[in-house]
Amino acid sequence: MKKISSRVSSLAVSQTLAMSQKSRELQEKGNDIINLSVGQPDFNTPQHIKDAAIKAINENYTSYTPVPGYMDLRKAVSNKLKRENNLDYSPEQIIVSNGAKHSLTNIILTLIDKDDEVIIPAPYWVSYVELVKLAEGKNVVVPTSIENNFKITPEQLKKAITPKTKLMFLCSPSNPSGSIYSKDELFAIAKVIDECNHDIYIISDEIYEHINFIGKHESIAQFDFIKDKVIIVNGVSKAYAMTGWRIGYIGAPEWIAKACNKVQGQTTSGPSSISQMASIAALNSDSTSVEEMKDAFLRRRNLVMDLIKDIPGFEIKTPQGAFYLFPKASSFFGKSDGDRIIKDATDLSFYLLEKAHVAVVSGSAFGSPDYIRLSYAASDDRLREALIRIKNALQLLK
Repeated sequence: MKKISSRVSSLAVSQTLAMSQKSRELQEKGNDIINLSVGQPDFNTPQHIKDAAIKAINENYTSYTPVPGYMDLRKAVSNKLKRENNLDYSPEQIIVSNGAKHSLTNIILTLIDKDDEVIIPAPYWVSYVELVKLAEGKNVVVPTSIENNFKITPEQLKKAITPKTKLMFLCSPSNPSGSIYSKDELFAIAKVIDECNHDIYIISDEIYEHINFIGKHESIAQFDFIKDKVIIVNGVSKAYAMTGWRIGYIGAPEWIAKACNKVQGQTTSGPSSISQMASIAALNSDSTSVEEMKDAFLRRRNLVMDLIKDIPGFEIKTPQGAFYLFPKASSFFGKSDGDRIIKDATDLSFYLLEKAHVAVVSGSAFGSPDYIRLSYAASDDRLREALIRIKNALQLLK
């Protein structure tokens, strides 16, 4: 009898990837699908970064790379953290991996033993809970509210901590809500962790750092009293439109970095040589292309916020960063178009895909089942058309 491991069978399929796959299948049948389910910029990688990759190929950077990444790239990350975030991380504290998801996997496998508890504020990015399952840890999901802009409070954090708590996730700017923690809010969270009577570590997912519409990015690692318990996760995918290049990195206490290096050395080894050379060019260049993309995302955010306000039934907060809307959609649950009843956000997502030919993602994938997520990483015209289609489809629900 064929049987996969319980470790793998316990994992859920990524709903974001599943929706993208369903969208592609409908497109292949000739349907005009507007895909707002994807979590990637719709821009091309800037030319100077592509030129660096071409140069690397021509100069025969085609061999295995060091497990933690080229030293020049780790230095570039170290310099970036100092220049942009005023954080001191030596190259020895930097590990470059095959995307930020790989970085997260390394950290969790490094820190989590069976039944260790991990605090995850919801809504959360889809893979957090599954990676903890893979390490046989226990997820402690803390629901947040739209009233509090989807941010965990110090009081909630205190209540969630037990003697088994080993780790907590923090994502700012947030995928999927677009919320951003202020310096004061981060300080309050840091104080709770610092005053705990045992060691709890923080994964600070900062991959959307540069898509911030309200000011300077704040990292919880800035507080000296907590820095040795923080692991920063970042990468080049969102800021530089380099999702396919697969480069993420961590900044961590050196003992954690060394342990992640050990895990990576026995699994994937070092990332692509060409992608690393392109990433050096990205991190060492000025911020012109980054600012241009951020300005475009801000314009699109304002556009979709204006459009979605004309759709009765959604409750929404204006996202402060990233490139997603996360409206509350529970008012549509229990309604029907005459052919089907919308029981939950997953039903609603598939209804919009089939009826409106617009792909969105159910909030259940993010631990918030009353919501749906829409990406506005698409052209202005496609966004206008998508919101018109959604409005027309929802008007059929009675």
